[in-house]
Amino acid sequence: MSGNELRALSGAVVEEEIQFSMAELCRACAVRREVVIEFVQQGVLEPSGTDEQHWRFPGVSLRRIRIALNLQQDLGVNTEGAALALQLMDEIERLRAPRTWFDLSDE
Repeated sequence: MSGNELRALSGAVVEEEIQFSMAELCRACAVRREVVIEFVQQGVLEPSGTDEQHWRFPGVSLRRIRIALNLQQDLGVNTEGAALALQLMDEIERLRAPRTWFDLSDE
């Protein structure tokens, strides 16, 4: 991109309180149900609900599935590798989070 070019980005803010159905999550990420089911089986996504027909995905699922898809497409990582990478990213985020005095008493 040269110095005079501007590229517009668009997006939507998804709040934690938002819940997606299976169909909504598939549509938002442009993936098939089987992809979402595989991500659930590998622990990338954690829906609430008793079965696939009643699964509800929290807003953070949209970010997680997009990261996993990018890892697969850009780096050729398989589903298990994407799940591991997300677990490690979660751990890094947890370790970097500010701690309070009552958090220290758990160690």
